[in-house]
This record gives sequence, C-alpha cells and structure tokens, in this order.
Amino acid sequence: MVVVAVALVAALALRRPELAIVAVPFALSLALGLRRTEQPVIAAALRLDDERVVERQEIPARIEVSATSSVERLELRLVLPEGVVVADGPDAFAMRLRAGEERSLPVTLRCSRWGLYDVGELEFRARDALRVVTWEGTVGEARQLKAYPQAEALSRILPPRDTQVFTGSEVARSKGDGIEYADLREFVAGDRLRSINWRATARRGALVVNEQHPERNTDVVLFVDSFADVRRAGRSTLDDAVRATATLASRYLERRDRVGLVTFGGVLRWLQPGMGTSQRFRLVETLLETGVEPTYTWRDVNVIPARILPPKALVLAITPLLDRRFVATITDLRARGFDLAVVEVDPVSFVDAGGTEPERLAYRLWLLDREVLRARLARLGIAVARWGDDTELDSALEGVRTYRQRARVALV
Repeated sequence: MVVVAVALVAALALRRPELAIVAVPFALSLALGLRRTEQPVIAAALRLDDERVVERQEIPARIEVSATSSVERLELRLVLPEGVVVADGPDAFAMRLRAGEERSLPVTLRCSRWGLYDVGELEFRARDALRVVTWEGTVGEARQLKAYPQAEALSRILPPRDTQVFTGSEVARSKGDGIEYADLREFVAGDRLRSINWRATARRGALVVNEQHPERNTDVVLFVDSFADVRRAGRSTLDDAVRATATLASRYLERRDRVGLVTFGGVLRWLQPGMGTSQRFRLVETLLETGVEPTYTWRDVNVIPARILPPKALVLAITPLLDRRFVATITDLRARGFDLAVVEVDPVSFVDAGGTEPERLAYRLWLLDREVLRARLARLGIAVARWGDDTELDSALEGVRTYRQRARVALV
C-alpha cells in the first residue's frame, strides 16, 4: 500500500505516467487482498492439567485454538506473568488453519517461585493469503495458577510446653489414659483391672496400678514477619520464610494439631487455628498472598483477635529480625505468657560487606547489633533458631529444643 502511494505521488510530481504503470501490479494485489476480506473469529484457550502445583514443578498444558474461517497464517504467543516460564518448547506458534479446524498445541510450564499467577492470555496475529491484511489482538481467559512453596527437609518438630484437652500425638505431662508410662500408685475403687501392675503387686503385697501420660493435641500459631524482605540473586528472606512456614504447618497438621497463621506486616492477615487437610490448603493459600507492603503504622498484639492466639498455644515466629516493630511484638507476646520460639531467617548471606572501609565497618556494627538482639531475646526466655545457607532447618530447630529443655530444667 505504501509502494502504491509513493509511486502515484511520484508520477504526479514528476509528470511521468510510466511511474503510475509501475504501481498497477501492487494496486491490483491490494484490491484482490481487500476484496471480500473478513476478519476471522479466532478462539484459543490454555488448558492446565493441574491448577495447584509445587514451585519448580513442571506443569503439562495445551493450547486449544480454532477459527470460524480459514486463516492462511496465524501466529500465537502465550503471555506469561513474571515467575512462570515455558519449561519445554517455544512460547510462540505459527500455523495455517482451515475453517472449523481445531488444533491442540502441547506446552510445559514451570513456576520458578511460589505465588498466585494469572495465566491463559494469548496474543495473536492473523494474515490473509496475500499477506496484505493483518489482524492483531488477544484471546483466552485468564485462570489462576497456584504454586505452593517447596517443602524443606524436617525430621523433627518443636514440641510445645503445654497441650490441649483433645486427643493428638503429643505426650502430655499430666497423667491419665494413655500408652506412655508415668508412675505407679495404689489401687482405688473404679480403677480398671487391665491397669494393674501384677509384678509390682506381687512385690508389695497390695494392688498397684500403672499411670500413663495421655496423648493430646496442641495449638500452634505460625507468626510470619512480612514487614521487611531482603533479596539477592532470585532469593529472598520472605521466600524462605514462607517455605519454612508451609513445612512446619504440614508437619504439625500431620500430628492432628490445630494450626493457625498470622502474617504480621503492612497487611495483617490471620487464620484461626484448625486441623485437617482443608486447614492445610487454607494455610498455604493464605501464605501465597503474603507480601511486603510498606507501612509506617506501629502495630501491636492488640490488633489480633483473641481467638487467633488461644491460651497455651505454641507461637513460632518466622522472621529475619530486621524490623523493630516485629521484635517489639514478639517480646510483648512473651510478656503475656505465650510459649514462644523464633525461627530467624538469617539475612546475613543476602548482604555484602562492602568494598570500602566505612562500608565494612558498618557491616560489622550491623552484625554486632544482631548479636545483641539475640542475646536480649535469650534473656527474655525466647529461643532463637538461626536458619541460613550453612544450616538446615532441622538443625536450627534442634538447637531450640536443647535450649528449651535446659531452660525448663533450670526453672525447676
């Protein structure tokens, strides 16, 4: 079309009719291309084999495309949000479609990070037979893809200080019906015969029964710090915190414990303690919405409903210990008598020491300030598990278990 216009203008300006004759084949092609040319109606959709996956897991999918009329050349490109990539094959396709024909194009996706993603939008470009007319647009309906955090290696979890009254997997300190031996006592009316210890009875010459520790469940509240985040090379402290929280939630729910969640930061979210598979999905999907939102508001424990933090609950705070507001909150929880432990997502590996002497000095002062903070928390009876690149989550929690056992012996 541009060539035709240039040739006609040149013919008029230079008064050379032969230039107009040069434009005749191009004008004829344009006329034939525009004659009875209708925009094709294109339908395309992305079909996922599974809409709930684990991060870094490959997701088989297919693009289904059809057209009401023939399309000589159709180009399709899958529009993906940041964090979702094509694991195998291209993200763009070119084809020829006949009227009413349907095509299914296989594609494999992968989520590089946990989160909620809207996928399914496709950009298209259609051309006629003579490549004269081009149509462009978007098709497809966006659908939500949920990428769950990858689980961390964890063989043992942190036992609570107190248990609840419901049956579970945690051996309670109190005595009652159970399978763990606790003590011996004299027989009283109402005791069951099967609880009699016949060997002890023979030695003492009087009926003696066994006492057991019952198995109870616990209330666990996972307290996630979303005030601050440190990022480096595709990793961040918040990403690691969410993975640790999801892992701990799954392990406690497997023991039939009641698990709740509080994400404490610019946006406050909470989930009342519950148990079962449905609670696990609610916990993880609430975690997927976690992000760092800037705020200058000073928050405290009073903004959290009382039912979210039940009495005798074990509160596990997952935090990089960077924001003073979160530190003040956990010290407040400790002052209120909650059984509290801290999993520190160590941000030191995310920060460079710097190249100049003042930068290195500031870095050392920052490290010393963190040591002082940990010592202050320890004096308050708050165990801190440092979890970083050189420490597994299991090893970090083992240190907390040892600290709590020694502290309990010292208090006695």
